[in-house]
Amino acid sequence: MADVFDLVILGSGPGGYVAAIRASQLGLRVAIVERERLGGICLNWGCIPTKALLRTSEIYHYMQNAESYGLKADNVGFDLAKVVDRSRKVAGQLNAGVKGLMKKNKVTVFEGVGTVTAKGKLSVKQGDKTVELEAKNIVVATGARARDLPFAKADGERIWTYRHAMVPTEMPTKLLVIGSGAIGVEFASFYNDMGADVTIVEMLPRILPVEDEEVSAFMDKALTKQGIKLLTQTGLEGLAKSADGVTAKIKAKDGKVTEETFSHAIIAIGIVPNTENIGLEALGVETDRGHIKTDGYGRTNVEGIWAIGDVTGAPWLAHKASHEGIIAVEKIAGGSPHQMDKANIPGCTYSRPQVASVGMTEAKAKEAGYELKVGKFPFIGNGKAIALGEAEGFVKTVFDAKTGELLGAHMVGAEVTELIQGYVVARQLETTEAELMETVFAHPTLSEMMHESVLAAYGRAIHY
Repeated sequence: MADVFDLVILGSGPGGYVAAIRASQLGLRVAIVERERLGGICLNWGCIPTKALLRTSEIYHYMQNAESYGLKADNVGFDLAKVVDRSRKVAGQLNAGVKGLMKKNKVTVFEGVGTVTAKGKLSVKQGDKTVELEAKNIVVATGARARDLPFAKADGERIWTYRHAMVPTEMPTKLLVIGSGAIGVEFASFYNDMGADVTIVEMLPRILPVEDEEVSAFMDKALTKQGIKLLTQTGLEGLAKSADGVTAKIKAKDGKVTEETFSHAIIAIGIVPNTENIGLEALGVETDRGHIKTDGYGRTNVEGIWAIGDVTGAPWLAHKASHEGIIAVEKIAGGSPHQMDKANIPGCTYSRPQVASVGMTEAKAKEAGYELKVGKFPFIGNGKAIALGEAEGFVKTVFDAKTGELLGAHMVGAEVTELIQGYVVARQLETTEAELMETVFAHPTLSEMMHESVLAAYGRAIHY
């Protein structure tokens, strides 16, 4: 006999477990099915452990540059095993936290491989045993996995995905990073700061191609100055591994193909949604290149089947998944949530320097036909940034000249991943330049640059 619930969620990543908690708060009887570890990729193999690694490399960078702060740090080094162990412990602590949250919110957890067998029905294979579940609504939150190169699959030894790159058993001496999105740039930044010789290969004309062009150009110069070799408009024709390295056939923008040997390679060319073999095809759930098609509430074309997170397409971000989960379960519970507005989802890259943005780039706003007012303020004009020894970067704001609407905000520099939320709130509240100009910003803070950038768009910047 099947266990009956109001809602079953397939996948416990930041979309699934957040949706489960909110559904419980709304009085629904909820079950969650997870085939690996509670918290999904983000918590166990993505967002959180990578930030632990990047924090280590940041501190290591400061230790190596202690003299610039009037300090002495001799014989600076690191223990790679301990670096990895700290990262894994951080992930483990949060995994245990999610388990506690499930118990606290009375969410029933089924560990096993889930398959949707019919509308409102789902089976969970737990070794030799199979458990049958029933629910009026099923939310698919199965996430995504790293995309492999068709001619060189990751093996965890010489060719890595992000999962392998987080638990290295040896330090790369010469590292090839394939792809310059957020994941590629973050790992390039980490390994470069830890002493590896890093090269990034990117097919498109610029690194971090979804970001504003000025941000990409700044990052190009910053990473090059740090010693990272950037090859844009460059393709990879082949990748052959040996016992002690990999040999890459690299095709430059002029068409010339050269061979270069590296100790390791990281593939960071995107993701593949986990939508196969979970029963969606038989139900006729519509997909687009593997991603499940949904409306603004997470509904698919099949009644009672919902989808959230990476399986529904870009942007592939944990906070987008969480918000989609809340919207979906509030709709399921009979509420009236706002539909998902992807234009207000911030994007963050935790490299050194950091990158953060929300809304339209300047180029996209022009393409959309807006008349613009654009403001830009540099870190070098900010007292707190100078005091921190982090005077490189800028804040850029893009406004509709006619209405004062904040169309987009783009930042590069220290701690901008924390600052960006101010602009996200401003956009959510439909704030114009007038309210932002009249807001008091604490001094001395990095956030003052946000104010100055707004002022600069209207010819009123004070400190630059």
